[in-house]
Amino acid sequence: MSELVTGEAVALELRPAKLPSRALAVLIDLIVAVLVYVAVVIGLVAATSSLDDAAQAALSVAAFLLVLVGGPIAVETLSHGRSLGKLAFGLRVVRDDGGPVRFRHALVRGGVGMIEILMTFGVVACIASLVSERGRRLGDVFAGTLVVRERIPVGRAGVVPPPAPELAGRFAELDLSGVPDGLWLAVRQYLTRMHQLQPQVSWSMASRLAADVAARTGAAVPPDLQARPAEFLAAVVHERQSRQARQARQAPRYEGGGDHMVSSVSPPAVAPVSEENVKAPEAPRGRSTGFAPPA
Repeated sequence: MSELVTGEAVALELRPAKLPSRALAVLIDLIVAVLVYVAVVIGLVAATSSLDDAAQAALSVAAFLLVLVGGPIAVETLSHGRSLGKLAFGLRVVRDDGGPVRFRHALVRGGVGMIEILMTFGVVACIASLVSERGRRLGDVFAGTLVVRERIPVGRAGVVPPPAPELAGRFAELDLSGVPDGLWLAVRQYLTRMHQLQPQVSWSMASRLAADVAARTGAAVPPDLQARPAEFLAAVVHERQSRQARQARQAPRYEGGGDHMVSSVSPPAVAPVSEENVKAPEAPRGRSTGFAPPA
């Protein structure tokens, strides 16, 4: 797992693609590109049979550059990092900060890829991917990109377990504003993977995270939960999610695309106007009203 940090200081968890899946994806792309290139060359030969050999050779070189080099660049740019081979294996090319690639990224990857993939039959690309910590070839290094997996098996996707019923709502008064996002991310990662750890390691990590959360909130871990730090973390995360859900429901919403704000809080009820609840204004005491009441 690779943790990337975006420009907004948001931590992203991206799983770099392995070399076998990348190699198979490149193989599919090359097969498709070669088939298109052969079809283009056959069409050019049939259409330019009256030209001399030099002109036909120039058109062949142009077709090679257009199809085998320009084609992947155009596909990667228009699809934001998804080629046919990458779609087949659930891969995608992204920037180092996790954002979508642009033309300049695809251009650098395609230009370097012509050397390390086409001219060396992929040997240089395989060596560079094996040496790189995140499996990047030279084109990725120069372009500042990374090939990641978009589709992760469902069985591996972790879900934060709910807290025990007796702990639901117990930490409603706890101040969670001082807990940073990085610590929340670490707690969520632990809760989704704690069953994959050894019991002693899992308890040690939970105790350390619970102590960090308690230090940030200013309240110690309850004595009855000190031996069950994982349950304390699950209850605190559940409380944070509940607060976020309530804030989302109470947040004002905008309608009509203008500046008309509609609040989700209902206005106070107003009693209907009738003769019974309308009273004449009383005159100030000690002063004359200036007229006498009718007889």
